[in-house]
Amino acid sequence: MTPETLATCHARAFAGSGRAWTAPEFAGLLESSFVFTVGDARAFLLGRVIADEAEVLTLATDPAYRRLGLARQCLAAFEDAARTRSAGVAFLEVAEDNAAALPLYLGAGFAEAARRAGYYTRANGTKIDALILTKALD
Repeated sequence: MTPETLATCHARAFAGSGRAWTAPEFAGLLESSFVFTVGDARAFLLGRVIADEAEVLTLATDPAYRRLGLARQCLAAFEDAARTRSAGVAFLEVAEDNAAALPLYLGAGFAEAARRAGYYTRANGTKIDALILTKALD
């Protein structure tokens, strides 16, 4: 997928709820041999594997394609790709108020390992904790 395709999906997915990433930002990340994508223009996951750790950088689903299992498929493909790259553990960061993402990650076997208090600031000034979730891939 091109950086433009990723940016378009990301903008649709995060409209009104956060800052979408730009095509140049995606292009910069994709320059690294450690970074990879799974999915398609409807839903994708951008991940990274360094040493034996895999990280979900972002997961986005175009609102027109939600509730079809695409995010779950992307997460499973990410885990497979991470294992292929010799990752033994995966981690990600998610806002504690992300009602759509938390059940997905917890249902896939991720568990809370840490918390960053007040990490996110919402438009109204409310501070939200970031949850660090991990999952063994062995």
